[in-house]
Amino acid sequence: MLKEIFLPLVGKISFFNIFQYISFRAAYAAVTTLFLSLFLGQAMIEWLRKQKLGQEIRGEISDIHKSKSGTPTMGGILIILSIVISVLLWQDLKNIYTWVCIASILGFGAIGFIDDYLKIYKRNATGLRASFKFIAQILLSLIIVCFIYANRGSETTLLYIPFFKFPVLDLSYFYIPFGVLILVGTTNAVNLTDGLDGLAIGLVILAGIAFGILTYLSGRIDYAQYLQIPYIAGSGELTVLIFALIGASVGFLWFNSHPAEVMMGDTGSLSLGGIIGVIALLIKKEILLVIVGGVFVLEALSVIIQVISFKTRKKRVFKMAPLHHHYELSGWSENKVVVRFWILGGLFVILSLSTLKIQ
Repeated sequence: MLKEIFLPLVGKISFFNIFQYISFRAAYAAVTTLFLSLFLGQAMIEWLRKQKLGQEIRGEISDIHKSKSGTPTMGGILIILSIVISVLLWQDLKNIYTWVCIASILGFGAIGFIDDYLKIYKRNATGLRASFKFIAQILLSLIIVCFIYANRGSETTLLYIPFFKFPVLDLSYFYIPFGVLILVGTTNAVNLTDGLDGLAIGLVILAGIAFGILTYLSGRIDYAQYLQIPYIAGSGELTVLIFALIGASVGFLWFNSHPAEVMMGDTGSLSLGGIIGVIALLIKKEILLVIVGGVFVLEALSVIIQVISFKTRKKRVFKMAPLHHHYELSGWSENKVVVRFWILGGLFVILSLSTLKIQ
């Protein structure tokens, strides 16, 4: 919005020319979300406490995390609110990617909100029935992917694999189920990772740093040609959104670090997972996403392996899934698990960025 307001005034005040630069708007998008998160965070936590929207701890970890019982949840509202406000202020509103991403954040956030609302406010232990939740994710993902496909460019349906310069396959119509799989998989992977103070949001920050670099490079034809990666016209604007996401996540981490004053809930984890997946689709980094979000992938795989093993052999591979709870039950402190998973997440980010030159 600010770009549309001030850039036409360049003829009178040359300073306003700065609004054409993505780097400037991205930086201030991050500052805006960080400020909003810090400024509104405490008030929102107090409101959630008054509404008695506290987390209930169940299962094998209830003894370890009994102190967390009653901690306000649904803090994802703060993340979503900060990102949407910042994006509307700093991103190019004429860019189609702006609206795809806003719709994705709000859509996946709404599914998570309903789940959190039923679990916490209505005291429904299961929340939104798993089948309904999964169907809702598929339907929303289908709408988003079909919209991307309907407005596709020359690169949209091509499949790129890390370490290879050229696309290996044109997915054509199969891009739609492929895209749905990416979105549903990413949202659930982030959701499963959100189990310890600061764990998921810290990994989101790391993934955001990687995608901030990737979106900027993909939106610059000179850099894209030099690195021999697909140039996606207009995708540079996604850098603004990614930096807004990073700022909001850092602000939320202020309150979510151990001992957490608030948890993001499904409202936050589904919306963050959804937007990461959408950006990976838009800049043709769907397979690279597996490396960027390597810890998310490991967490999801641990659940899949545990379920298959128990159903087929009646035996558990891990003491508890997702993976972070396995290490907790193995004697690691919560902080040790979180920090070591962050370190692993950082290594995955470095590896993913290295693929830009190793191809």
